[in-house]
Amino acid sequence: MKLEVSDHDGLRIVTVPEARIDAAAALRFKEAMRAATAEGPDHVVLDLAQVRFVDSSGLGAIVAAMKALGAGRRLDLAALTPDVAKVFRLTRMDTVFVIHEDAEAPLRRATG
Repeated sequence: MKLEVSDHDGLRIVTVPEARIDAAAALRFKEAMRAATAEGPDHVVLDLAQVRFVDSSGLGAIVAAMKALGAGRRLDLAALTPDVAKVFRLTRMDTVFVIHEDAEAPLRRATG
């Protein structure tokens, strides 16, 4: 899985350019996230605007990516589509992650 990465003033935005994070993609997602976040800013925002479906394996992969960041680093989520947001609500993972309306929201808060 090829993730798109951009850095902005102490923030790394990682965009998932695929429609699904499911059992078939979970391992590739975890490996790509590890590579995208091995170094760089301590604050990472995962932009899920293009993701339409996340299953339990995908959810587990996102949680694993958060844990892989380690202490002192943080993973937020952004731009959840309605179906993906529902998965996070039903599993109460919306209480674990900070969820932004879009990937630029943390940047606006930092400058505004």
